[in-house]
Amino acid sequence: MRKKHKQQIEEQQPAAEEGTPQQAEEQPVPVPRKRKQQAEGRQPEEQKALEQRAAPQGETTADQQAGEDELLPVPGSEQPATAEQRQGEELQAKPAPIVVDKRTKEEKRKIAEDPAATDETVVLPVENGAAVLDSDKDADNSGGNPAREARRKQREALRSQDQNLAPPADDAAAQAEIPAEVRQAVPQRIEAAIKEEGRRIEAAPVFAVPETTNIINNTVVNNTVINNTTVNNTTNHDVTEVQVVERLDDRVVLGVGDQIFVRGDDRPRLRHDAQEAYYDELPRGRVRETIVRPGGYRIVTVYDRYGDILQRSRVDGDGNEYVLMYAPEYQEDRRPAIVDVGYELPPMRLTIPVDDYIVDYSEDPDRDYYEFLSEPPVERVERVYTIDEVRNSARLRDKVRRIDLDTIHFATGSAEVSMSQAKTLRTVADAMQKVLDKDPGETFFIEGHTDAVGSDRSNLVLSDERAESVAVLLTEVYGIPAENLVTQGYGERFLKVRTEEPEEENRRVTIRRVTPLVRPVAQR
Repeated sequence: MRKKHKQQIEEQQPAAEEGTPQQAEEQPVPVPRKRKQQAEGRQPEEQKALEQRAAPQGETTADQQAGEDELLPVPGSEQPATAEQRQGEELQAKPAPIVVDKRTKEEKRKIAEDPAATDETVVLPVENGAAVLDSDKDADNSGGNPAREARRKQREALRSQDQNLAPPADDAAAQAEIPAEVRQAVPQRIEAAIKEEGRRIEAAPVFAVPETTNIINNTVVNNTVINNTTVNNTTNHDVTEVQVVERLDDRVVLGVGDQIFVRGDDRPRLRHDAQEAYYDELPRGRVRETIVRPGGYRIVTVYDRYGDILQRSRVDGDGNEYVLMYAPEYQEDRRPAIVDVGYELPPMRLTIPVDDYIVDYSEDPDRDYYEFLSEPPVERVERVYTIDEVRNSARLRDKVRRIDLDTIHFATGSAEVSMSQAKTLRTVADAMQKVLDKDPGETFFIEGHTDAVGSDRSNLVLSDERAESVAVLLTEVYGIPAENLVTQGYGERFLKVRTEEPEEENRRVTIRRVTPLVRPVAQR
């Protein structure tokens, strides 16, 4: 189980941390924006030179002051740090607590083969293997072993109630808790938003930066009761202010408490090669974007004032509509701008083998990925969520399986993908296209991850750029429509192997099919 990467792949691809230049004959897949920066695994000489150049005269470098975690400017940039950037220097994440796991590799392997038989945190059966579920990783990072024990007790209580032990048989079964009247009202509501009268504006609007969030050290801001049971007693009724750490092209790095995260703007990627794109201002601070693609079909997206997607549809030349994203129960005026609704849910119990939940692409490139991508969520979906709720919640993303694209090896500090590596994704891309041929309204979520070497902020941005690069690759090389792809970078937050050292398995891009999380099923 979880074999080492095939020797052939290891020999063909240089280690990501080596920064080996690409061969002259290899043409990289186009990347919308390139950024040289301190990121995972800089070579010591390069890192030292950057620190010396970054330190103002008279100040010590990291070499001179041990333990100093300095945020370096973008190499080559002559611009002085802004007040927002200086303020952001205080937002470095605290080191994750040490997790002591005394189980043997054999015990971990047996648990991975049958996770339903335990209430313990399921981890990868490798040296320093991290938790399998990203929500368990978050708990480990914030609370260590005490958090693991608390979650074990919660899972034990769930087991005694015999809740959701068997995974859903299909997407419809996963959404069984969604009332029929909600489903029936969806087509009319979608059509109303598409046809709603608005005021045409000339240029793409600039979205507001979210000001408040409920993400506070993995706690829930408001008491949430599900089925008359309070699912989380750790509550705080105050929302937390979000501060801007840094603005970079179409991205903004935000900080809250001791956490930072990145928000990107997908609109330039979606508008690429469009015949036409126009915007209408709608009531209640909303904006409707219409992109006309070659062939006459339209992509219609309604955003809130922060750029969060309220709904997205594809309308073909004959007027047939395919809903990509729509959350009927979304109420933007009842909550902070950025939320993690997953903290309202109890810990997830994985009930399928880990090998059926996570696929390392390099280990099984000839697998039937169409079948894998067509699999339903591994537990029920309480309601339909917005794509931004999915972005912000590891707990929600845990509901769906994932493919780790570990045949993509990025050069140090780079988000470019060489054409030779792009070719390795043909099997997955073909499977994605087959899924879309059956339903053009499917949505795939592409995550970028780094290892723990380098600064938090640089790794976060770099991971987001890498996720976008893979999305561009899938569109421009394999023809996967841009509107069916959503990207997000998480930096070093969700390591597969718990180590501060360079680790290839932590440098990855992941694909999940999130359709049953973001759209009512049985839509066209």
